[in-house]
Amino acid sequence: MSADSYRVDPDDPRAPPQEVWDRLTPEERAHVIASLPSEFPVSEANPPEGDAHFEAKVRAREVLGGFFSRVGRKVYLACELPVYYPGERMFAPDVIAVMDVEPHSRMRWVVSAEGKGLDFALEIHVAGERRKDLERNVERFARLGIREYFLFDRGRLKLTGWRLVGEGRRVYQPIVPQQGFYTSEVLGLELQLEGERLRFYLGRAPLPESEEMIATLERMVGEAEAHRTEEAQVRAELEQRLAEEAHRREESERKLAEALAELERLRGGQR
Repeated sequence: MSADSYRVDPDDPRAPPQEVWDRLTPEERAHVIASLPSEFPVSEANPPEGDAHFEAKVRAREVLGGFFSRVGRKVYLACELPVYYPGERMFAPDVIAVMDVEPHSRMRWVVSAEGKGLDFALEIHVAGERRKDLERNVERFARLGIREYFLFDRGRLKLTGWRLVGEGRRVYQPIVPQQGFYTSEVLGLELQLEGERLRFYLGRAPLPESEEMIATLERMVGEAEAHRTEEAQVRAELEQRLAEEAHRREESERKLAEALAELERLRGGQR
């Protein structure tokens, strides 16, 4: 296959093999990227898995995005973004992370164009057939060199993780939990199930989720308002006391002046 004859098959869209990509001109590469679908082909689409699946993946992305933004590290995160490795069938994990790259908006991740593959993949299984997540993805993601892969089985409330160990190895080793925590060396975080939720931890402290941050901010605002109200009450009481003290002082001064005037009158009457 020559560089100028490469065409994307709409029924089986794939990025060109690396040797073909290397021979393409910048204009031809741009054309190939634009031709790669940014949505699921019917062959790759999975049946909908409802709110539990949607909420879990969006929550994971939001929590990780907030954390890496706060620590100032560039990490690209996406949910169900079409990923194209050279010559491979397209796939779209529920959550992906690519470390130390510009986190600008993308329609697809083309490994040859980005110059880097995925570092982390998370799948969330709620219903249906599990073989894709438990077997095929384990083999495929390891073969592609994705450093870590986690599976949150929402239906069974089970978390499983795999990692590539050793230079050039393309076979996953299971991640062994420690006291229920699974360490992600890629993210620098730990993962654990909390009830029906997958949570991320830093030093065994849970990363705040959006509703928790909102509740915390609301509590802080409430406390600040209560503090301001208390300050206003104290200020009003002080002002009232000062006014009363001033009034008493004025009254005392008036009475003293009257007493002095009466004394002078009496003295004048004795002369």
